[in-house]
Amino acid sequence: MLDDTDDIHPLFHGAPSTTEFKKLRKRLVRDTREAIDRYGMVTKGDRWLVCLSGGKDSYTLLAILTELQWRGLLPVDILACNLDQGQPGFPATVLPTFLEKMGVPHRIEYQDTYSIVIDKVPQGRTYCALCSRLRRGNLYRIAREEGCSAVVLGHHRDDILETFFLNLFHGGKLATMPPKLVNDEGDLMVLRPLAHVAEADCERFAHAMSYPIIPCDLCGSQDGLQRQQIKGMLDEWEARSPGRRGKMFSALMSARPSHLLDPSLFDFAGLSPKNRADQ
Repeated sequence: MLDDTDDIHPLFHGAPSTTEFKKLRKRLVRDTREAIDRYGMVTKGDRWLVCLSGGKDSYTLLAILTELQWRGLLPVDILACNLDQGQPGFPATVLPTFLEKMGVPHRIEYQDTYSIVIDKVPQGRTYCALCSRLRRGNLYRIAREEGCSAVVLGHHRDDILETFFLNLFHGGKLATMPPKLVNDEGDLMVLRPLAHVAEADCERFAHAMSYPIIPCDLCGSQDGLQRQQIKGMLDEWEARSPGRRGKMFSALMSARPSHLLDPSLFDFAGLSPKNRADQ
């Protein structure tokens, strides 16, 4: 399957032939299929707007979804989309050139949200929240214009874990990025097929394939972000106890409402011993 150069999508041309890379590729395919199946992401005939930022995660997302589609395992149409947000120095020709070379159907959209973010966010505050809202609004609009049923994002397992701890430490709630949700308007799905994929695997894969990575200089230039602090904490835990991230992620898939404290999820008031309930 992975060795026949006449039977691969152009996105995989030049893939390393090492055993290590083949194992990585198979693991990415397996973990992505697992998430797609577990959360019921696919309805046959859907059209997916696959969001491509130019980072390692979105390249991995596009490649693995395209491979699944190429193999007949993902019965959806894929439209790659990059939203050029007008950041100074953004290499606007990189992604169009790449997608055309790879034969991937795509849409490149220019919307100067950068100027809005710089104007609205006070100096010293982080840009991520407003930048994300503006980006998401544009992606929803594009999805509707293109007849897509879902907006597909490249968030991976580590993003989900970091968001959980951000909400726990700073938001006072048990919540994270769900792998599948309906937007507020109720007309689009938002999907995260890489929900079970480790960030390190995305990084190894995109590097091995020599995809033209574009860094996000808008938020990447800001120090002291809460998410960076959480990432550092998780890195330290993982270094001390290898496999810790996997254990924590498994916990997110094994919630026990009766062993938490939210009465809206479990009827604590109605709980009583059997002999008392029978009286």
